[in-house]
Amino acid sequence: MSARQARIGVIGAGWWSTYTHIPGLIENPHAHLAAICDRSEEACERATTAFPGAAAYVDVETMLAETELDGVVIAIPHAAHYDVAARCLDAGLNVMLEKPMVLTAKHAADLIRRAEAQAVELIIGYPWHFTRTAVRAREVLGSGELGAIQHVVCTFSSMVVEFYRGNDAAYQPVFDWTVAGPGDVYARPELSGGGQGHLQITHSSGLMFFVTGLRLRRVSALMNSFDVPVDLVDAMTVEFEGGALGVVSSTGNVPVGDAGQLDVRAYCEHGYVLLDAIAGALEIHRRDGSIERDQLSADDTYPRFATAANLVDVCLGREPNGSPAEFGHRSVELLDAAYRSAANDGRMVEVSNLYA
Repeated sequence: MSARQARIGVIGAGWWSTYTHIPGLIENPHAHLAAICDRSEEACERATTAFPGAAAYVDVETMLAETELDGVVIAIPHAAHYDVAARCLDAGLNVMLEKPMVLTAKHAADLIRRAEAQAVELIIGYPWHFTRTAVRAREVLGSGELGAIQHVVCTFSSMVVEFYRGNDAAYQPVFDWTVAGPGDVYARPELSGGGQGHLQITHSSGLMFFVTGLRLRRVSALMNSFDVPVDLVDAMTVEFEGGALGVVSSTGNVPVGDAGQLDVRAYCEHGYVLLDAIAGALEIHRRDGSIERDQLSADDTYPRFATAANLVDVCLGREPNGSPAEFGHRSVELLDAAYRSAANDGRMVEVSNLYA
């Protein structure tokens, strides 16, 4: 093993690990896939058969005790994120934790404290944060050249409704996975929390917070599940610290195979920014009438291998954390407050009350 390779363990041998993270790590010349862990012996065996060479474990504590690691990728059902991530951070490991970071604001804040205490990095699995357009939008809005942000619109439409019905076979022609699909995990609230919020708005809101730098003050939300067991359509009215107002909305019911839409629009005192993540397009409109445009190539619009690659680079000291946990935390605050609000007929929920 090269001295420049980071020793990485992957916790969770389901769909996204076997479709994205493990193949990406194997192809990364700076990474050594040291271990695969899943509490399902069948899933673990299936993954290690498809990707031989890594040690196999069905218990996280045993893996941490027996395998020398620099970092771990955690891609397991949402409800299990907090406990497993806390163990790995306490063990002094850099962690790449899939989105949503966790299900409650308190747990998100606690994981950040644990990472700081161990002086390790906690990366959240948001690939769009690694696109040139998102980084440029963040740079411009953060510079203050457009003035204060006054209004934000964040919209996400996606093709996930069959996941909420437990019908993962509908997506085999789209993703063409060869090891495992997600099964019915996203249709089971006890495993995944909610539906569109925890599976999809975590992406769009994470990107919104990443590019705008805003912090949430309070939110009112309505959600409708229609004919599925979790929320399918979500609509949120948001007030940020400093007075900016926003609308965050999403539906999971677009046709299978449709790329959908993910837009973040930030309207400021002296111009505005339009970020179309699906199309990979960015427009920056300035008060003088000039427009700065950027367009990503089709291959660069969704760099799904980027988050695990960033973990490897962080472990080796090659790059900083490109998707810091702070933005995952802000997304969790939004969703925690939104689910509470929707359960109370849209009552406004203050972020401060999430920590009471």
